[in-house]
Amino acid sequence: MNASSSGCSESRLAVIAVVISDKESVNEFNQILHKYGEFIIGRMGLPCRQKKISLISLAVDAPMNIINSLAGSLGRLKGVSIKTVCAPESQT
Repeated sequence: MNASSSGCSESRLAVIAVVISDKESVNEFNQILHKYGEFIIGRMGLPCRQKKISLISLAVDAPMNIINSLAGSLGRLKGVSIKTVCAPESQT
């Protein structure tokens, strides 16, 4: 996957916050991140073992259609909740 094939080249900065409550989704989650790896500029994960969830933040630099596609792919996984926050266009 690359920006030139996405049909849109205007890049945006965004943070995708992820909560994973089903460990069985982790392998597919990581496969999706690998697919979009060229757009991910940072990742931080925090396991919350007592509550049996993981908190992950993804910093991305990509066209909006790529950001939406990544967020949608992650959000469809069982036990995965996401929220996306984009920087204003004038700051990217």
